[in-house]
Amino acid sequence: MNKNTVRQQYRLLRAKLSEEERLEKSIQIANLALKLPCWNLTYFHLFLSSEKLIEVDTEPLMSVLLGKDKQLIVPKMEKENRLTHYLLTDATPIQKNSFGIAEPQGGIAVKEAQIEVVFIPLLAFDESGHRLGYGKGYYDRFLARCSSECIKIGLSFFKPEKQLPFEATDIPLDFCITPTRIYSFN
Repeated sequence: MNKNTVRQQYRLLRAKLSEEERLEKSIQIANLALKLPCWNLTYFHLFLSSEKLIEVDTEPLMSVLLGKDKQLIVPKMEKENRLTHYLLTDATPIQKNSFGIAEPQGGIAVKEAQIEVVFIPLLAFDESGHRLGYGKGYYDRFLARCSSECIKIGLSFFKPEKQLPFEATDIPLDFCITPTRIYSFN
């Protein structure tokens, strides 16, 4: 099983979810996140989900984070497949990019070293914590620059595969949250 085959399989699985199912599963994921061992930390990085890509809706999780007075950091896609990061405030300008992904257009920049927890978009993950993203390497490059103490948490509608293909440069997850369970890889 190669990466492109797995990506196609999970895109098809996502496409079968109704909008109601997507929202219900996203709320379940946000509620389970409350059981993670990270709530003593302050700086949380959260992707702004894409409806076009049928990703886990991060609005419910954003509400949880803001309700717990966490500093919320959101990414912006840049050239050379890298991300920059901005503190989300009421004044942060947000606009959809060419992929239909909402992202900040500026604001208070945050360095990777400050980020303590990262919620990561993915298409699939396996029982060892390897994840399969969209293939551009944005998150692997970003995570490589984060502190070794940074907690990496995937969000998935689906249970793990037994094993996924991975590269030496792929950075595994510490946890992955599905609608029914938190998987720990430590």
